[in-house]
Amino acid sequence: MTFQLAPGIDESTFRAVDGRVQTEFAYHQPGLLRRTLGRRGAQWLVLQVWASVEAAQRAFDASPLGSEFMALVDSDSLSVERYEGVD
Repeated sequence: MTFQLAPGIDESTFRAVDGRVQTEFAYHQPGLLRRTLGRRGAQWLVLQVWASVEAAQRAFDASPLGSEFMALVDSDSLSVERYEGVD
């Protein structure tokens, strides 16, 4: 998932919520293998590796933190792509 922050959202606010998503929610979900945050200028990347597409979808739909996280994201800049592992 790539995106820019919503107007008026500062990096420290975003990083605090992202940190909560990672420690309080993400790594407690069945099927999550890896999650990391990256940045290039104003563009952010959340890379998650899941055991299956189904596990990823169930986890995100169930998270109240997901809504809080998404409120910080500029929805016009949001791009979500899914790839299938090959090894």
